[in-house]
Amino acid sequence: MVSKRLQEIPASGTIAISNLVSQMKAEGVDIVSFSMGEPDFTTPENVIDACCDSLHRGFTHYTPSTGIMELRQAVADMEREKDGVPCKASNVLITPTKQAIFMIALAYIDPGDEVILSDPSWVSYEACIRLAGGVPVYVPTRYEDEFVLDPAAVEAAVTPRTKMIILNTPSNPTGTVIPESVLREIARIAEEHDLLVMSDEIYESIIYEGKHTSFASLPGMFDRTLLVSGLSKTYAMTGWRLGWAIGSEENIKAINKLQSHSISCCVSFVQEAAVEAIRGPQESKDAMVREFRKRRDLALDLIAEIPQLECNVPKGAFYVFPKYSVDMPSAKLAEVLLKEGHVAVTPGTAFGPGGEGFFRVSYATSEDQIREGFDRIKRTLAQL
Repeated sequence: MVSKRLQEIPASGTIAISNLVSQMKAEGVDIVSFSMGEPDFTTPENVIDACCDSLHRGFTHYTPSTGIMELRQAVADMEREKDGVPCKASNVLITPTKQAIFMIALAYIDPGDEVILSDPSWVSYEACIRLAGGVPVYVPTRYEDEFVLDPAAVEAAVTPRTKMIILNTPSNPTGTVIPESVLREIARIAEEHDLLVMSDEIYESIIYEGKHTSFASLPGMFDRTLLVSGLSKTYAMTGWRLGWAIGSEENIKAINKLQSHSISCCVSFVQEAAVEAIRGPQESKDAMVREFRKRRDLALDLIAEIPQLECNVPKGAFYVFPKYSVDMPSAKLAEVLLKEGHVAVTPGTAFGPGGEGFFRVSYATSEDQIREGFDRIKRTLAQL
């Protein structure tokens, strides 16, 4: 009885691994989990306090479907001041970030429309495209090029059916930060072929080298860009499920039509807490980024000690995407590492066909867990 379109969509590879880890832990197995893209920090106290204050004041009812005006303004001010995105509150829709991506797919992709995306890329893009009836068109990236999209390859993938390009910088799973020069070339392609661009910038504040360039800030790109971001990664607020979409007023009205018929609005008291996250003290956020950088460097040092692995230096996010030399599909290797080594990683093919030969490690966990996890990886690979 399940619809055909749902039958054709595989379950999320990251969530599947996470569920298996939870099951094994419940059975008493000691697992080091590198599978989930979730900071291990607690949400900053000032944000928690703001949420509690909101609850105690009785702010527990519906809000406008687009979000409370104070939060929309806070997001617009932040994106304008930090990234140069020329937006106002009327250009902001408050919504969970993954919900924004799903709604954008439904709002703009018709059956048969093609959507260009990097290979490898985050697991849910393809699912959202297919659920909308679209066709994902993967553009391969190369380990030797640090997984940066080649604009010439992007342009070669454009056909009369192409509707949209999806960008993700910094990237999940590779940690790649797309250089501004590459983004400008993609902007030229989008303009010449009249394409929409969805730019997923959820990791925009977690950068170690280089700088983040928001695609919507490039000349002439705001009206054809659908920018999505949120609080989950930057403020350790994954469980709060709050983010935003930014676009032209016309585009925001279109996406909000879907929101009004689905979740109606985001949680009221979480929205007030989000205002505090954005406008309040930033010391906790900055400290988390410094800690992530230390963990990245530790993970890279440990990878260098494992003969079967090599890895690029990711410039953002909190993932490493090592290449392995073992003659085994990545899904099978992830299974072996979990069942025999008791360490959970995500197989590279969860992120597209170009992920074969790689696996993803999230280092959003303690240094002790990172050391223990890579020690288990090293021992298990040695046995293979």
